[in-house]
Amino acid sequence: METTPIDAAFFGELFLHSLSLWWVIVPSIFLGLVVGAIPGFSAANTIIILLPFTLVMDVEVGLVFMVALYCASRMGAGIPAILVNIPGTAGAAATPLDGYPMVKKGQGQQALAISFTSSTLGGLLTTVIALVSMPVLARVGFHMHSAEMVVVMLFGISLIATIAAKNTLKGLIAGFFGLMIGSIGADHVYATPRGTMGFLELYDGIPLIPALVGLFAISEAFLVIEGESILSKHAQDRLVTGSWQQTFQGVRLTLRKWWHVTWTSLIGLVIGVTPGAGAAIAAFVAYQQSRAFSKTPELYGTGHPEGLIAPESANNGVTAGTLIPLLVLGIPGGATAAIMLVVMQYQGVNTGPRLFMEQPELGYGIFMAMFTTYLLMAFTILPMSRYMSRVTLVSTTYMSPLIIGFTLVGSFVPREYMFDMYLAFAFGILGYIARKTGYHVAAILIGVILGPLMERYMLVALQKADGSFTALFSTPLTNILWVALAASLVLPIFMKHRQRRREGVFAEGEG
Repeated sequence: METTPIDAAFFGELFLHSLSLWWVIVPSIFLGLVVGAIPGFSAANTIIILLPFTLVMDVEVGLVFMVALYCASRMGAGIPAILVNIPGTAGAAATPLDGYPMVKKGQGQQALAISFTSSTLGGLLTTVIALVSMPVLARVGFHMHSAEMVVVMLFGISLIATIAAKNTLKGLIAGFFGLMIGSIGADHVYATPRGTMGFLELYDGIPLIPALVGLFAISEAFLVIEGESILSKHAQDRLVTGSWQQTFQGVRLTLRKWWHVTWTSLIGLVIGVTPGAGAAIAAFVAYQQSRAFSKTPELYGTGHPEGLIAPESANNGVTAGTLIPLLVLGIPGGATAAIMLVVMQYQGVNTGPRLFMEQPELGYGIFMAMFTTYLLMAFTILPMSRYMSRVTLVSTTYMSPLIIGFTLVGSFVPREYMFDMYLAFAFGILGYIARKTGYHVAAILIGVILGPLMERYMLVALQKADGSFTALFSTPLTNILWVALAASLVLPIFMKHRQRRREGVFAEGEG
């Protein structure tokens, strides 16, 4: 069977060809940006709505359209998360932890520039790595079984302990309360309802979008309506008098942190390759690891650039990873990849190794289209940061009702249940009470998102081992991950203790 030779000239021609499809990519970028910025909407929802159009398009054009929309929506989800504390998707749930505090300081323009730059760099880097090492990365999915995924989940859940460092008791209460809420629904073994209070709408568990927008957006809207603006007077003055310099500062700062962007986006790539994992896990794990090995962990949560770079690089690193199992193995790594598989099957395109032997220009072309999309986004979206940041100047008299209205509609969209709107409002009241009493809503959200996932993987691992917990330590990779988890929790404490001792010795010497 003849194959096209894969070399630098092949990739060069592929890049020029993908550039010629700019007429598809650019509109998809702006559509994806809007879709990502609206809470409750996602690339998968939009592609399903537009599925009839993609089926009648040429297969290559249809796939390029979906890839560009997917990448742009991932970046777009960070915009409301940063500006008004609304993570519209689970993948953006860690973004407001440091993005929103930067906005409240009047650094919204810089925060958006950091988000866009780290997203673009993370997407470009992981796409290049995916292009040159697809067969190797595809094997990661085979090695990441249920036991390994339990440990990966613990990386994210350990962020609860990190948040609890400021107030141990309240942080742990919030985290465990989130885990309890996450356990609502039919259990994974006998399908017995737990904590559903008779509501059939809760049998599938707590829906993520109402929990997200309620805990973050609606509670924040209740909170800011007590004042005239989200920003302080100083922050307003800083934003009004801001120039393009703030955007350039954000870009330069991100470029200086290139190593941080690199390793957090690689976390996203590896987690993205694992079917069923997703951007939420990648973002939380990257944020936890970023803080654990930072020289200034105390700055996280106060508007620290590295705390914004980590989740944004990671959740864009996931995009390339999600497509690898689809194209190399024929296994969709997420909802968007599953829809792409439907389109490819409808058009008679094979997935798996045969795709790269029979139609390498299509197999590799999808990743090249992703690379081109991120490249074009750098020139189309980055200049918009200055104007987007001015949204925060709108008075809370108008801002709060708009936020509540849009987020309630966004809660309704995924499942089209009125119940989900009431649920979002209930989470909003819960989040408001939590904020007023000093409990961290992010700790609750981590439990809600990651708790059910960890339970599912834990039960599968135990069932395979006839109920024996030794399954969690049964493979070399699992044990390596356990050691890495322990190191990420213990080493920062050891380094902090060592630094204090040095400071103490230095102080004695000065005395």
